[in-house]
Amino acid sequence: MPRTTSPDDTRQQQYDAHGEGGGIGEYLLHRAKPHLPPWLAGTGAGLASLPAHYFWSGEPGVTAGLTLASVALTGLTWWAGKSTTQQRRLHSAVTVAAASTWFTAAAIAGPGAGPLGELYFIGAPALALSWNIRQILRKNVEGAGQSADGGFLEKVGLAKAQVLRTEVGPNKASFDLQLPRGELTPDDVSKNLTRIAGALDVPKTAIRIQENPDSASRVMLTVVPLDLLKNTVPCPGPSAPGESISYPVVVGIYEDGTPADMWFPGDPDEARNAMMLLLMGMTGSGKSEGGLTALAEILTRRDVIVWASDPAKKEQTLGPLLPAIDWAALDMPSTKAMIKALTAVIPARTAWLAKYGYKQWVPACAETQADGAPGMPYLVAWFEEAAKTIREIDDDVFTGLAQEARSAGVSLVLSMQRASGNQVSTDTRASLGSSWCHGVRTEQDARFALDDEVLDAGAAPHVWKDKKPGYSYLVANGVPDDQWATPMRDYLSSVDYLNWVVVTFADARAAIDPVTAGAAARSADRAFTGRTRYPMPGTTDQPETTMPNGHDPEEDEEYEDGYYPGEDDYDRHPSNGADEDDYEEGEFIDAEQELPEVEQVVQFAARPPADEPRPKISTAEARAAMEEVLEEFEEEGRDVVGPADFMAYCDRYGRGRSWVSGQVAQFVLAGRLAETSEVGRYRIVPYDVAA
Repeated sequence: MPRTTSPDDTRQQQYDAHGEGGGIGEYLLHRAKPHLPPWLAGTGAGLASLPAHYFWSGEPGVTAGLTLASVALTGLTWWAGKSTTQQRRLHSAVTVAAASTWFTAAAIAGPGAGPLGELYFIGAPALALSWNIRQILRKNVEGAGQSADGGFLEKVGLAKAQVLRTEVGPNKASFDLQLPRGELTPDDVSKNLTRIAGALDVPKTAIRIQENPDSASRVMLTVVPLDLLKNTVPCPGPSAPGESISYPVVVGIYEDGTPADMWFPGDPDEARNAMMLLLMGMTGSGKSEGGLTALAEILTRRDVIVWASDPAKKEQTLGPLLPAIDWAALDMPSTKAMIKALTAVIPARTAWLAKYGYKQWVPACAETQADGAPGMPYLVAWFEEAAKTIREIDDDVFTGLAQEARSAGVSLVLSMQRASGNQVSTDTRASLGSSWCHGVRTEQDARFALDDEVLDAGAAPHVWKDKKPGYSYLVANGVPDDQWATPMRDYLSSVDYLNWVVVTFADARAAIDPVTAGAAARSADRAFTGRTRYPMPGTTDQPETTMPNGHDPEEDEEYEDGYYPGEDDYDRHPSNGADEDDYEEGEFIDAEQELPEVEQVVQFAARPPADEPRPKISTAEARAAMEEVLEEFEEEGRDVVGPADFMAYCDRYGRGRSWVSGQVAQFVLAGRLAETSEVGRYRIVPYDVAA
């Protein structure tokens, strides 16, 4: 690779080649050469004044010509120096003005007339020394060029900007730029991002700027030359398993290696509101996969419930997480019922919070209250393919919900491909407040999710389109402003990981509270009370519906005054034994109401003989039995096993084949079993190795 040499290096090489052995005199002459031009110019001006006075003294025309020439040279110097720094321009103009004025006076009156001689012998050396000093101060002893940026800023149209501070990391360089006041603004830098990226030979998404909040004439220019997100990032596991939803939900990783966090509940201490999120990205951008990662993280927390809707793809997207979701609306009637239920749930939850002195939801709300009332978990209402819902219901259906849900401990998430004006109203987008934008088709599409200031800072999801699934920008409550334009990549969660989350945290997840359940049941009636409850992986192949009242019998117990906690008069239940005509159809029905006597029994066919009942044991006991069977296989010296081997011992755990298969998958995730080249067969990993 050729080595680049500077002019100083060249001069030193020339001296080494020709001056070595020439003595100290030649060495000093070599070092003095760069500083001689100002002295030679001053000496030449003094010598030239002698013949000029001899020929031009007493000539009025020459006097006028020399005066005009002096003014013209000074003006030309000032004009020619406009592309240089202000100090160099002023220094050059003063030097030319002083030298030309003295020469004119000396040519007319003589070099020794009056004070001209003294002015020459004082002024000429002073001007020459000023240029020598300037040259010495301009030289960088470390061998850099004339400017710290090596002329880079001139190439990209920012010649007058100055680099005040530089921070260089392994894959990140930040430059604090001082713009010329009154001449350039941060908008001018934003317009040059493409030129900057081209000059550095990096993609446009690798360049971004951040305005200084204290000065409109300073910006921070950040360059990330290498794309560290190009490889898929598998989900590393829950960030806060079993903790509160108030802890940040980690959904991915930024290009500098820091985790990408989002906060759903508000925090009064941090002056942060609850998050209302717009999740957007074109087909193939990884939007749905990112949403599944966020949902899986949410479902590992102890004080939150999830309502989810997807009338377009139904179980295709939400399928693995359905057993952990309290209410899944997978068709349009159920989705409409869910929205109707939310309109009733929000004021009911707000009234409960006000009753116990909470201004907004905090983790203490999920705990049992001082009067013994059950707590209220946080509620996340997630709407996949929300554009279809909006088209079939109302374009402003979510506006009121987003505006009112913040104070009720509810977060609303709308996921869609393109939040254009003909699908989502401006009021709804403004009410959501936070956005998570993946690749989009055009810059105009990006503006539906990201503010202009984020795009001006360098965010460009339209550059990715669907070519980089999982790449995204997160602009949300709690996320620092300087990360809004920083690219991140979503964690990718496999189906096995999602199943593991559903099974492992089943006991830790919160159940729906009586206030939310009661308000939803009275509003949505059977759409809520008869909602489908999907089975846990490895338990049964058929989904089950809830009890007629939609929640546990223990949650239906009325308090002494016949009210649910925090309900108003209009929420009162009909008392036990009330006649059906006492309340309107669709009202909340008392599940303990006495049934009428049976008058006639009709038998349509003979009942088939029942299978031998399986022993009734708890899930924990069944899992322990599976562990015992695996240990027996290991003691017998078996190396490879499969679900069929465990089924021979099914009397120990009283479960079906699908449950056994699910437990085998858990053994694989835990490292006790390892996959082999044969489908359905797994190698046993000893405990000491698995640990």
